[in-house]
Amino acid sequence: MRILIANKFYYRRGGSDVYSINLEQMLKDNGHEVAFFSMEHPENLESEWSTFFPSEVKFSLAPQMVESFFRPLGTSEVRTKFTALIEAFKPDIVHLNIIHSQLSPMIAEIAHEHGIKVVWTLHDYKLLCPRYDCLQNDKVVCEECFFDKRPVLKHKCMKNSMLASFLAYKEAVKWNRERIEKCVDKFICPSRFILNKMIQGGFEASKMNYLCNFIDTTRIEYRATEEKPYYCFLGRLSLEKGLKTLISAASRLPYKLKVVGTGPIEAELKEMASENIEFIGYKKWDEIQQILSESRFMVIPSEWYENNPLSVIESLCLGTPVLGAKIGGIPELIDDSTGMTFESANVAELCKKIEQMWNKTFDYANISAVARKRFSVNEYYESLMNIYTA
Repeated sequence: MRILIANKFYYRRGGSDVYSINLEQMLKDNGHEVAFFSMEHPENLESEWSTFFPSEVKFSLAPQMVESFFRPLGTSEVRTKFTALIEAFKPDIVHLNIIHSQLSPMIAEIAHEHGIKVVWTLHDYKLLCPRYDCLQNDKVVCEECFFDKRPVLKHKCMKNSMLASFLAYKEAVKWNRERIEKCVDKFICPSRFILNKMIQGGFEASKMNYLCNFIDTTRIEYRATEEKPYYCFLGRLSLEKGLKTLISAASRLPYKLKVVGTGPIEAELKEMASENIEFIGYKKWDEIQQILSESRFMVIPSEWYENNPLSVIESLCLGTPVLGAKIGGIPELIDDSTGMTFESANVAELCKKIEQMWNKTFDYANISAVARKRFSVNEYYESLMNIYTA
């Protein structure tokens, strides 16, 4: 089978980029011919298809400002280069990931016009929310735009900017539900939560397929560790991640917390934190793996609709249980043998659950073994082929 993968970046920047690159390798390992379509970027991996990549756009004052402004709506450069790639590669499947803004859903229409099956993995809520994350100005979970996109203008949800919000509004109106559904055959939903939200937003249930993300388990090594003197958080230090709630709770307790990552509210969090909280900044994967392996548990205190967080999957594959907020797709990844959940943004309940997690005995080796099978490449590949060929 010949499969063309599309994603806005072709380097390991975020979750969708890691997924897309791992997907490419998985398909190649199983004997398929694979091409990639992405935006030019200095950090991109080498690709024999890079001559077909459209130019990099930056959403700021820059020489290519006009291209950046119109790219979300679809531009002639994207049409020309994607069409040329399709005619050169002749794919059986076009598998989309995050394509809005830098590439645009134009490429789904082009593939459909050429009679090619289109499959789209949903990494965020962009088809429902012009902001993509169902947050109103970084603070409040919001579903006002599911059917009417005008609230993005009312609340200036994009960077608190009327211009940015107007562009997001125009993009959402142009690439509306009816237009998207005409050119996409199957959607892959990594969580049942996002699947249900898509149906709530009017999308056809028959096109929705639940398939939890997979992970490259060759990068993960379970390490039996007797000493587990701390618990940890891993991720971006931003408001929607629930860090203020976590720091408030952790400061009331005697247990050591390690916070891995950086972000816009880092200084504010450090001012809030007690002495038992250590901020250790950005770390590469080898260091993260060791920190997670030696952690009693990981906490994910999110206050937004997390879809299928990679950090939870990585933690479980390493044998580290998870304390997660009951929001979005997080609870789907956790059961009594692998962790606990708490009400999102509830400091008192989080305190209580941290104490319970600290004192509970877990079978770390079994957590790892079960997770490595559940999120394995083989399990994912078999399910994906069923979607491709249905």
